[in-house]
Amino acid sequence: MKKISFTINDKPVEVEILDENTPLLWVVRDNLNLKGTKFGCGKAACGACTLHVDGEAVRSCSFAVKYVQGKKVTTIEGLGTPETPHPVQEAWIQEVVPQCGYCQPGFMMATAALLEKNASPTDEDIDNNIINICRCGTYYRMRKAIHKAAALKNKSLNI
Repeated sequence: MKKISFTINDKPVEVEILDENTPLLWVVRDNLNLKGTKFGCGKAACGACTLHVDGEAVRSCSFAVKYVQGKKVTTIEGLGTPETPHPVQEAWIQEVVPQCGYCQPGFMMATAALLEKNASPTDEDIDNNIINICRCGTYYRMRKAIHKAAALKNKSLNI
């Protein structure tokens, strides 16, 4: 057994795993019981499993857990709270983005990472950075929500 220590959603954790190459997705879902991060393709193509490692958007289905040793991981559960949602979560609610909703945590995590780097993304910035896949085709509503999230975040920061 191998022990891996890291912080997840601002809480220190230590997990024991057989194989340190186990995808982070399965450790988050199965060992830590955080079910918001979804399995989609298992090949880092669809983005349903996106979460943050030290603030960077990562496709956790193909990211070995050994790489989070000593790092900070944030899942959709740690992005905001029901009382104080993250601007991305608030925008998703206001724009009624989800249809089936399965892929939405990954989209929200990718969007939150984008907004940390680019406070006011253009449509082109969104197209070049938010490359997750939605089978329901809610891309138009997501684009509106991304622009709204940027405005909400900038307003809260007085930008």
